[in-house]
Amino acid sequence: MEYKIGLIGCGTVGQGLLEILVKKAEELRERNGFEARIVAVSDKLKGSVLAPDGLDISKVLEILGAGKTLDAYPGGSGPSAAVDPLDMIEKSNADIIAELTYTDIKTGEPATGYIKKALRTGKHVVTSNKGPAALHYQELKKMAQANRLQFRIEGTVMSGTPVFHLAETGLAGNEIREVQGILNGTTNFILTKMEVDGMDYADALKLAQKLGYAEADPTADVEGFDAAGKIVILSNVLLGGSIAPADVRREGIGSITKAMVLDAKAQGHRYKLIARAKKDGGKVTASVAPQRLPLSDPLAGVMGAQNALTFDTDLLGKVTIQGPGAGKIETGFSILSDLLAIHRTLAK
Repeated sequence: MEYKIGLIGCGTVGQGLLEILVKKAEELRERNGFEARIVAVSDKLKGSVLAPDGLDISKVLEILGAGKTLDAYPGGSGPSAAVDPLDMIEKSNADIIAELTYTDIKTGEPATGYIKKALRTGKHVVTSNKGPAALHYQELKKMAQANRLQFRIEGTVMSGTPVFHLAETGLAGNEIREVQGILNGTTNFILTKMEVDGMDYADALKLAQKLGYAEADPTADVEGFDAAGKIVILSNVLLGGSIAPADVRREGIGSITKAMVLDAKAQGHRYKLIARAKKDGGKVTASVAPQRLPLSDPLAGVMGAQNALTFDTDLLGKVTIQGPGAGKIETGFSILSDLLAIHRTLAK
């Protein structure tokens, strides 16, 4: 089956998806019966283009790779034809909208508005944006169901590592009672450097910034805000909660010293920033805080910028999944995995 797809946002994630679609086109068609036709792109900085018959994805990547905007796409109508996302959703013939804009964890906008418009106009939605998923998941899910559409969010928590697909398929039939994990690669990298290389917190943070793991303002990572947004999503999607980021008890890693890390190491323990959500009866609670784990805990062995999550289930007990929590191709894959999930559902 062929699906017409519109992209809102064509930065790192969007271009990662496009690269995969070029590289894997034949394999996806032969092994999965899936074909993607990109019919629209709207990006605040990179321009926009509508193409009902489909874009040449390689040409789009060539233009963006040269630092040009999509106004330069052959056959385009130039800057005067720039289309904002809401207009693109309305005017395009897309079956699926991939919402890939920046995250605003405080309001979820403008992404939530884009998603609602897509669902109102009969289009499935996939997104890697934490804002709408953390703040409005239940509302958006109900809206999608009411319109017999799908709203999928695999890329919002651990990039392309299949958290939600594992819960939906591999763990189907289990009750998930608790989830806990390492959901921020920046803090895990810093704690790893403090232990393995004996670095002070400040020096490890500077290295993380130099390597691109941490932003110039690292507050969202090191103070636990990023992990808090992700554990909210997990709480509400997997445990049936209805909590907000403000409900998460949150503590970052700024108080962890090299002496504390090395003392833990000497005693067979390791510090990790752990995000946890637990269901107790009808109540779901969540927290983010540094914890001293025994080396026997699977999460203690997760080093560098990797992420991991442990599911506590009623039938299997504890199941841990580990993988990348960021990356161009990795997060692009998360969008592909959601597109394929929609395909599997519709192709039945």
